[in-house]
Amino acid sequence: MMTRKYLILIVGGLLLAACSHIGPNTVPRDRFDYNTAVSDSWKEQTLLNIVKIRYADMPLFMEVASIVSGYTLESSVNLGGTIVDSDVVPDTLSLGAAGKYTDRPTITYAPITGEHFNKNFMTPVPPHAVLFMLQAGWPAEIVLPLTLDAINGLRAPKTAGAGQRIANADYYRVIELLDMLQGSSAIGMRVLRDESGKQTTMVVIRRNNVSADILAAQDELAKLLGMRRGAKEYTVTFGEVAKSDTELAMLTRSMLSMMVELAGQITVPGEHVTEGRTVASLVDTYAPDDVRRLMTIQHSTDKPDDAFIAVRYKDYWFWISDRDFHSKRIFAYLMILFSLTESGGKEGLPLVTIPAG
Repeated sequence: MMTRKYLILIVGGLLLAACSHIGPNTVPRDRFDYNTAVSDSWKEQTLLNIVKIRYADMPLFMEVASIVSGYTLESSVNLGGTIVDSDVVPDTLSLGAAGKYTDRPTITYAPITGEHFNKNFMTPVPPHAVLFMLQAGWPAEIVLPLTLDAINGLRAPKTAGAGQRIANADYYRVIELLDMLQGSSAIGMRVLRDESGKQTTMVVIRRNNVSADILAAQDELAKLLGMRRGAKEYTVTFGEVAKSDTELAMLTRSMLSMMVELAGQITVPGEHVTEGRTVASLVDTYAPDDVRRLMTIQHSTDKPDDAFIAVRYKDYWFWISDRDFHSKRIFAYLMILFSLTESGGKEGLPLVTIPAG
C-alpha cells in the first residue's frame, strides 16, 4: 500500500512540473529561427527582383517591419482517489489533465515605396560609403566594379538599360591597381570637417616604406586617372570627371542601378530571347576584357540541389551556386549596401499585418 501512495505522489509531482513556464525556453529557438527566416526571405526577395528586372518586370520590396510572437499555455490537472489499508475495500484513483498551447506570431510588412524607395534605391551610394568598405577590408576588386559607374572619366561597362557600352580600356586596370595598393596598405582614407560641419573625404597615399613595385603602381594609377604624381592626398568628390589633378571623382551607382547591372548579366534561356521575353546580354557577346561578369546567376528547369540562394520565375529556377564564392561575396556586399543605405522613416508607410499560424 505504501508503494501506491508513493506512486500517486510521484505522478502528481510530474503533472505539476509540466506546468512550468515556457517563455524563457522559446528565446533561443525563436531568435535563431526568425533570424534565419528573415535573412533567407530577404536574400530570395533580392534575387527575385534582380531576375524580374532582367525581364522588364516591376521589382517590389517588402520589409519585415516587426515580429511579435505571443504564446499562451493553459493547463489544468485533476487528481483524486481513496486509499484504504484493507484487502477488502479496493483502492480508487482518478487522474485528469487538460492543456492548450497557442503560438500566434504577428508579422508586420512594410512595402518600400515613394520617398522611402527613392532614398533607398534611387539615390547613389555616397563615395565615402564605398571607401569605408575598402577601409573595412572588403577587396577593391569586389567593391568597385559593382559600385562605380565611372572614376575620373573612365567608365565602367553597362550591360542593361539605355546606353549599353563596354568598359573604357583602362577601367579594369585602375581597379587592379587600387586592389594592389589596398593589399599593401599603401592607400587609406580620412574624413575632415570644417567649422560649418561640412564633411570632406580624402584618399591618402602612403609613399614611405613601400616597395618599388608599389611606388610604380601609384605612379601608373595617377597617370591613368590624370592625377598629380607624388601627391599624398586626393579629395574625393561625387561625379564623373575631376575638376583638378588633386581630385578623385567617383560616379557611384544607386542600389537600383546595381541591380539593373546585375540583371543585365544573367544568362537567360535561349527561347526567352527568341520569343522576345527579354534581350541578350552584352556579357555573352563581348570579350571578358571589355565586360567582366560581376556575378553568375544560373538557370535550370529543376530546382538545384546545391544552391546558395534560388528563386523560381517563369517556370525556371534562377540560382547562385553555393560553390561560387566570388558570386556569393558580391551578393553579400549588395546586402550590406542595402543596410548602409537604410534611411528609416517607416512610420508614414502603409502596413500590412498578417497573423501567422
